[in-house]
Amino acid sequence: MEAPPTPPVALGALLADRELGLRHLAGAAEAEVHGVHASEMADPSPYLLGGELLLTAGADLAGADLAQADLAGADAGAGHGGSGGPGPARDGTDPGEYVARLVRAGVAAVGFGVTPVHETVPEALVDACDRHGLPLVEVPPGTPFTAVARTVWRLMAEARTRELRRVTEAQQSLAAAAGRPDPVAAVLSRLAGSLGGWAGLLAPEPSPPAEPGRAGTARTAPGAPRPAIAAAIAAAGAEPGVELRGALEALAQRVAPGSAATATDTLAGTNLAAYAVGGGRVLALATPARAPGDHTIASAAAVLLTLLTASRPAGTEAAALTRLLLDGDPAGALAPGPWYAVHARGAGDPQALAGALGTVLLDPRGPVVRLLTDREPGAQPGWRLGVSAAAAPEALAGADAQAGRALERAEAARTPLARHRDPGFAGLVGEAEARAHAEALLGPLSPALRETLRAWLAHHGSWDRSAAALGVHRNTVRQRIARAAGLLGADLDDPDTRMDLWFALRRLP
Repeated sequence: MEAPPTPPVALGALLADRELGLRHLAGAAEAEVHGVHASEMADPSPYLLGGELLLTAGADLAGADLAQADLAGADAGAGHGGSGGPGPARDGTDPGEYVARLVRAGVAAVGFGVTPVHETVPEALVDACDRHGLPLVEVPPGTPFTAVARTVWRLMAEARTRELRRVTEAQQSLAAAAGRPDPVAAVLSRLAGSLGGWAGLLAPEPSPPAEPGRAGTARTAPGAPRPAIAAAIAAAGAEPGVELRGALEALAQRVAPGSAATATDTLAGTNLAAYAVGGGRVLALATPARAPGDHTIASAAAVLLTLLTASRPAGTEAAALTRLLLDGDPAGALAPGPWYAVHARGAGDPQALAGALGTVLLDPRGPVVRLLTDREPGAQPGWRLGVSAAAAPEALAGADAQAGRALERAEAARTPLARHRDPGFAGLVGEAEARAHAEALLGPLSPALRETLRAWLAHHGSWDRSAAALGVHRNTVRQRIARAAGLLGADLDDPDTRMDLWFALRRLP
């Protein structure tokens, strides 16, 4: 999953933090803070990216109380006239010029720390920030600049975690919607809900009739317009107005030919976006806001819609999506479940089987039909089914293997359905493969030796308990085990050997 950019921190969140004790003095009370920078330079703009909360004590501003900073200068003044008073006032940066530079650099807000240099925030700075609309907050003497910076980074980390969770949940809901009947409408509905706006799948109108060429070949009329985007073939959310719809179609014209994958615009406070889906189709969005993770969510929806609407043989898009989920890493794309993997073999229609199981996620190509459903499957006429245990999205690869082994058991027993039943180590190997391994390993042993070895392993190598279970003398058990070890060429004191033999004995009658 592509990680969304880190969301900004609202200035209001910092003002609401009582431990910081910040006080709003000028400009707007709200701003988006993307970082923190502390500087006493007259012009820090070369070192800014924009969006920072600039922290300063105003050491270079005109009108600074330099008595504390220039105590040495006061002493020197006694030797320049004998009065012992402070030296002449130094010129500083004009607050108006200072604020204008910060505004041009895109600074989000200024945090002014008092008492190190200024006893109060200079009135000239307050007036300049008001004129330029730059938010200005006072940082009290007991609040270090590092405390402000740490709070910003903490709030940014919390916002990023929330945004990542939102993106993950949205992608899960989109993938789940792709498995519903009428998946295109379901995906658009989930997308519109996740983004809080309108989502539509637009399709191109048919091309205008071509004019015959000189050699009888068809050619497009000179200056003929590109095929227009027709009405949405599917949509969800509040329908945008005529003006917004026109802007969306203009964006769609930019991405539909494939020259661009995405295009964005803003009109009347509404955020517009278009994503190429293939075949001239375009996913169009109109949302009241644009959060950092929205592009990631919309991109995931565009991928799903590409798979679901591609001009391929029937079932191909669902097969591609099913393979993506079963063979890939679907943990970040599916709802928590539970999910069931199904392997099926029969003479019926795979699409009808998928409908009966309540899913469109199937891969009909191969020796068996593979399906994925969030409903517990039941037996279906004309089919033999192998069904996995209920699985979370990250465990679907194992569930797919379970379904394959369950289908082997169903075919061997000639039953319409078999479910995965062995959650232990033995369940990781197919029945036929496990039996063949057991026969090959235990082939040198007679039935009596096999029975003795089974009892001895079951009683953890105890001669007395094995003898009591078999109804023979303990020396007989010793002799038989020694004989079995010789025939197998195995060290029965090795725990790996014992495990392998026990597994084999369990697979045989």
